[in-house]
Amino acid sequence: MQTPRILRSTSLRLAVIYAGLFLGSSLLMVLFTYWTTVGYLNRQIDSAIQADIDTVTDRMRTDGIAGAIAAVEERLRDNPENERLFLLRDPSRQRLAGNLATPPFAPGGDVVPAQSELTGVEWREGDLVTEHDSRVTARFAVTRLAGGYRLIVGRDVKDRGALRLLIVDALIGAAVMTGLLAILGSLLFRRVLLRKIESISRTGLAIVQGDMTHRVPISGTRDEFDLLAETVNVMLDQIAGLMDGVREVSNSIAHDLRTPLARVRGRLEEITNAPGLPRERLDDVQQAIAQVDAMMAVFEALLRIAEIDSGSRREAFTDLDVAAAVADVAEFYGPLAQERGIACDVAVGAPLAVVGDRHMISQAIANLLDNAIKYTPAGGTVAVRVARVTDHAEISVADSGPGIPDAEKPRVSERFYRLERARGTPGSGLGLSLVAAVARLHGGALRLEDNRPYGLVAVITLHAAAARAPLRAAAE
Repeated sequence: MQTPRILRSTSLRLAVIYAGLFLGSSLLMVLFTYWTTVGYLNRQIDSAIQADIDTVTDRMRTDGIAGAIAAVEERLRDNPENERLFLLRDPSRQRLAGNLATPPFAPGGDVVPAQSELTGVEWREGDLVTEHDSRVTARFAVTRLAGGYRLIVGRDVKDRGALRLLIVDALIGAAVMTGLLAILGSLLFRRVLLRKIESISRTGLAIVQGDMTHRVPISGTRDEFDLLAETVNVMLDQIAGLMDGVREVSNSIAHDLRTPLARVRGRLEEITNAPGLPRERLDDVQQAIAQVDAMMAVFEALLRIAEIDSGSRREAFTDLDVAAAVADVAEFYGPLAQERGIACDVAVGAPLAVVGDRHMISQAIANLLDNAIKYTPAGGTVAVRVARVTDHAEISVADSGPGIPDAEKPRVSERFYRLERARGTPGSGLGLSLVAAVARLHGGALRLEDNRPYGLVAVITLHAAAARAPLRAAAE
């Protein structure tokens, strides 16, 4: 299964990488902030609990269990915010001192959890002791004293818990905002990148269509894209100069040779009209005239292809009914097909308007029909179709001839390239080259396909920029 185009987009991958790096760095920052705030509160509470444990254990070592009990009572009296929690138990698990009625054991055992909720805490205000049934959230630590005594020390963290929740909520909100900013930033990053790339793509498309004057716009920011644009423009200037040089040379050669060939042809025509010329000599002269005509046709084709590639013919573009143009060409070649015993099936459908050069399009269709009739054996069929496919106009010419091998299809539109089996048939190898040039001139392309079960289908596709809706006149 083919991967969707958007998933193969480099700009999308870069935007995802950007968003991932942004989110990753933001997540690390949030975790560090959590560790330095909520973690600091827990470490501060644990330090206070450990200080209480050290005080009791020190008194235990110096004054025995009585000193430990006295130390617990002193710590509870010095407890203005009622945060300290103590429970000192003897080896038989009886309470000796503290403000906890029962130890905060975990369910199913005698292990004291690091943090727990409990009730039955005795709060002391001076000599007055009151027991509260309200639930207390506290953080605990337990230690074993000499002689099997156990000391449980805790701190009420309810207020700190509210602060911790506030910090966590703030961090979660910051993470959500960071995620939204990462998404918006990645979309903006992708849009800017696509805009830069599209400017280069538009220039490349214009060059492909023959407009060698188009250049990549430069924003003036002197960033990497500007440097790339300058490099591409310099390269295009050099290519345009080389193409102009080659075109001038080929045009000069074609013009310079066409004139003497025309003179030779005129002289040969005079010889054919000379009285008393033997029949065999007349045949030789007529063959020479045919060869001169073929050479002149080659030069004419080269000049037309050069003119098309230069893009100068766009000045003659106008609205035209491509269906009518194809029908006219097919009607002209109908008698030739009939003479060779070939059926010509033409279906151009409703009028279809395009913007282009009618003469060039007609010439391209004529080349395709000429090839189809030339290579289709007697009793075969040539089919001509014009159709609108989504936002494209397609002109197809199908034959029932020998077809073209797949390996040769990319090359047959090259200038002067001919198949081995076509060496003995008349032609210069420029017909499909001219068709491909005309298609490019109109923003389209020439596509060659197999005509099942045998034969060839040549399709000219006009780009969406040239295709238009059916003519208004047809609807009326």
